[in-house]
Amino acid sequence: MDVFLKGSEIATRNLTPGISVYGEELITEDVEYRLWNPRRSKLSAAILNGLKNLDIKNDFKVLYLGASTGTTVSHISDIACDGKIYAVEFSPVTAKKLTRLSRQRPNIYPILGDATKPREYMNIIEKVDLVYCDVAQPIQSELFMKNMNLFAKDDALGILMIKARSIDVIQKPKTIFKQEEKKLKEKGFKIIEKVKLEPYEKDHMAFLVEKNF
Repeated sequence: MDVFLKGSEIATRNLTPGISVYGEELITEDVEYRLWNPRRSKLSAAILNGLKNLDIKNDFKVLYLGASTGTTVSHISDIACDGKIYAVEFSPVTAKKLTRLSRQRPNIYPILGDATKPREYMNIIEKVDLVYCDVAQPIQSELFMKNMNLFAKDDALGILMIKARSIDVIQKPKTIFKQEEKKLKEKGFKIIEKVKLEPYEKDHMAFLVEKNF
């Protein structure tokens, strides 16, 4: 995976030199890099906290659930420079910003859709190498598994960013993480790696999984 260490920070090679997506710093050496802010991107936080078994190839097809305005999407766009990122976003206002980003980055395919109803966008998404889920809903694990089952290739990986407070504000995050891990295992998913996102994100954990059936 083409992620580069720049001092104590990480960066991706800029697919669109000279253009900053969310105000991130651009560094020019032999080529131009974009610093990847871990306080703006949970995937950056996970990598800096030790996530090591994720290898996004440059030709990967990625389904991204909860794309928002495209902060993390844009860095995956840098890495999967010859691939496709199907970016699903529920909010029409936010999706407009995502669409503007896709005009600069032709490997991003914005989809205005509801990640809890994946069959509604089945006709526009092919099988993918990675399903990435960052959706703040109580049923985030369930919708992630639905999308994995429909769109993931047999050897695909999945990343689920669990937001404990979006599931239950009363239970301890540690309890929530165990509960969600059990759900994944019961439905045939193998947990490859778990990484907490503190100090960048409170009460969050990244699960890297694969289908085990």
